[in-house]
Amino acid sequence: MSSILSEKWLWIIIFAVIMIVAFPLLIVYIILLLPFPFNTLVTILLIIGWGIAAGYKEWIISKEKEQQKERHES
Repeated sequence: MSSILSEKWLWIIIFAVIMIVAFPLLIVYIILLLPFPFNTLVTILLIIGWGIAAGYKEWIISKEKEQQKERHES
């Protein structure tokens, strides 16, 4: 049992899982602590940024599919 606890990969996984859970909760907590006009503004900017990131991701995926299609045709 002690050999498992001394493994580096185990602690990397534990730390990653904690960060995946804690980071969004911390962001929500900070947004809730902001005064009224700022928390609304930050929420709107977060939604807009999320939309931009999702659109960029879709653009990259479609660009890669288009390049693969061109490679298969030639």
